[in-house]
Amino acid sequence: MDQASHNKIVSFIWSIADDCLRDVFVRGKYRDVILPMFVLRRLDCLLEPTKQAVRDEMKFQTEDAGLTELDPAGLRDASGYVFYNTSEWTLKSLLGNPSQLEANMDAYLNGFSDNVKEIIENFDLRTQVRKMIAADVLFDVIEKYVAEDINLTPNDKRGPDGRVQPALTNLGMGYVFEELIRKFNEENNEEAGEHFTPREVIKLMTHLLFDPVKDKLPPVLTVYDPACGSGGMLTEAQNFIVDPEGGIKSSASVYIYGKEVNPETFAICKSDMMIKGNNPENIKLGSTLATNDFSSMTFDFMLSNPPYGKSWKTDLKFIKDGKDVLDPRFKVELKGYDGTVEMCDATPRSSDGQLLFLMEMVDKMRKLQDSPAGSRIASVHNGSSLFTGDAGGGESNIRRYLIENDMVEAIIQLPNNLFYNTGITTYIWVVTNNKPAGRRGKVQLINASEMYTKRRKNLGEKNCDLADEHIDAITELYMSLADEGVSKVFDNADFGYHKVTVERPLRKKAQFTPERIATLRFTPGLQEIMAWVWDRYGEDVYTDLKSHREAIEDYIEREEITLTPKNRKALLDPKTWVAQREIMEEAARLMASIGQEVSDDFNAFTAAVDADLKSRKVKLAAAQKNQILNAVSWRDETAKKVIKKRHKLAGDKLKDVLAKLGATVETLPDHGYWPTKTAGEFIEYESDSELRDSENVPLKDDIHAYFLREVRPHVKDAWLDIATVKIGYEISFNRYFYQHKPLRDLNEVARDILELEKETDGLLKRLVSLTSEAV
Repeated sequence: MDQASHNKIVSFIWSIADDCLRDVFVRGKYRDVILPMFVLRRLDCLLEPTKQAVRDEMKFQTEDAGLTELDPAGLRDASGYVFYNTSEWTLKSLLGNPSQLEANMDAYLNGFSDNVKEIIENFDLRTQVRKMIAADVLFDVIEKYVAEDINLTPNDKRGPDGRVQPALTNLGMGYVFEELIRKFNEENNEEAGEHFTPREVIKLMTHLLFDPVKDKLPPVLTVYDPACGSGGMLTEAQNFIVDPEGGIKSSASVYIYGKEVNPETFAICKSDMMIKGNNPENIKLGSTLATNDFSSMTFDFMLSNPPYGKSWKTDLKFIKDGKDVLDPRFKVELKGYDGTVEMCDATPRSSDGQLLFLMEMVDKMRKLQDSPAGSRIASVHNGSSLFTGDAGGGESNIRRYLIENDMVEAIIQLPNNLFYNTGITTYIWVVTNNKPAGRRGKVQLINASEMYTKRRKNLGEKNCDLADEHIDAITELYMSLADEGVSKVFDNADFGYHKVTVERPLRKKAQFTPERIATLRFTPGLQEIMAWVWDRYGEDVYTDLKSHREAIEDYIEREEITLTPKNRKALLDPKTWVAQREIMEEAARLMASIGQEVSDDFNAFTAAVDADLKSRKVKLAAAQKNQILNAVSWRDETAKKVIKKRHKLAGDKLKDVLAKLGATVETLPDHGYWPTKTAGEFIEYESDSELRDSENVPLKDDIHAYFLREVRPHVKDAWLDIATVKIGYEISFNRYFYQHKPLRDLNEVARDILELEKETDGLLKRLVSLTSEAV
């Protein structure tokens, strides 16, 4: 279907809403009528030629054969499709008896086979029919749809003016349907529906998917799309396999499967499957992420354009319980830096579920031991799938699993504004579990962002197309594994990195003062609200807090102060206040004994506190002592380092530490063990969380060498925390394809500035002259 025909059909159907539904339905509800009636008319067009054959078959079964229940197989054979309608009516013939339109329409809908009835149900068409009958517009709507001015059949035909009206293909129907959704949603100021993949993108995907194996296709193959929308990808993939013109002309039997969450797009997809002669039962309705409908199946080929930037929170309860992943599709086995293998979370953040669809397809790959050809996947994603997520996070774990298992063949960056409903950058991932020998251990990146032709008129956000020459060029780059210009080939490990924490020692000063001690009256985390209560009620908090409870709770609600149930209970419990008073009083006794001098050695200060407590035989809980020490100390870069522990390392104990860290005695300071003057003694310092940093070390680089080269020269007292090392993967097209543009010569810039000053000076003179004349 060409652009003119597309626009004509869209405008015609849009006009039905304006002509027939205005003043009957609110504007936002037009789509509830227009979309299902469009699909119904399409099915009606297909069944018209075999209408009498179906009626004859029904008569044979009921009268001649004496069947009490109709045999669907015979009726399908008679209709020539996997659906049928046994009623005496077509949409055109319904117009012949307007007085009985309601009853006849009901009989017409009831005459459809069960698979069409499911489509009607998901469109909620019967409800809309009742509304149209009540408003007396059903006749007008049907009359519009059956008009000779428009061709909704799959065959060319001549219109009333004698001109040939092009056929409406299945893919063309999908385009019209998506355009209608976009227009309706824009009218409602909503997002413009799900992504509908342009035909040229699907064509490129089919070449990437099938060309490398077109001479090795099995006699029977399966194709799957977990977010199939209106079914365009599935039908185009099938066409590419069997089509003698433009396809690979295979004699293979192709079975297609899909799942769609939106009832409307499911309905049109299922109707497309029936029209195409495929089994409509292979198309499932529901969330692919929530339920694993094809859990027992694997597929030869999979392609998809899953929703990106879309929340999957409604599916979260089916996939995760807290931090535990319930669904095995979204767990992967990975090896840690220390060599241990564990099952890891492979779920992205809940605001964007696109990578879950990729993992769904990976889960459906044929195992090589069962099928030596394995499976191939082509999937469209936005940029977040390439780089979002930190090492150890779900997105990074997914990328890591795919790359370390050598599944990613290529990623192709597409031009912006290629899709109808988004102008963001998109990428095609080509994934397989059976790479050819020449591609093993490698990933190809192709930057096709500049390969497009501009459209004369935008279609939604779409302002450009991939021409055939661009598709051929990209396919050739991919097939030849080109490694120059816009195509580059990398080792798998080039995308990996070790994320390691770099620590620095904590340095603290300390001093007992009445002001610092006074803060101990309040529990950490409740200082502000407890200070308000103390200022308001004073000593009553120890003896009569209960009488003020209501006033305190009113204040909390009025000021919208958020408190956990545990903190609220502590605030209103006199025991909390008494306990804090005892801590404050003990701190005052320590101040009286130790004094109010500033100490720049927190280690000595802590020792003095411990000695005083011991001399007075006072035992404080660790939490109480730490609260006092925290209240009277602060970070200061001029203070001495705070010692955490002194280690005695010798013999086997030293060997174990060296082996664990991958270090030598000389390099132990780089790992946080600082030698003292005492042989075999090493100091471990407290780390400062505010100075803590991390480094992403390329996977091919040595972590320690990187640290000595990039960190140690700038921070002398830093050390590596090897226990924190996590492995991550990310892919940055900007980094790999960035082209530096040199700055303009300063003399050239200066000349331009002087020229602009001359022009401005002339303008000012003319302005002054005009002003003088006016005066």
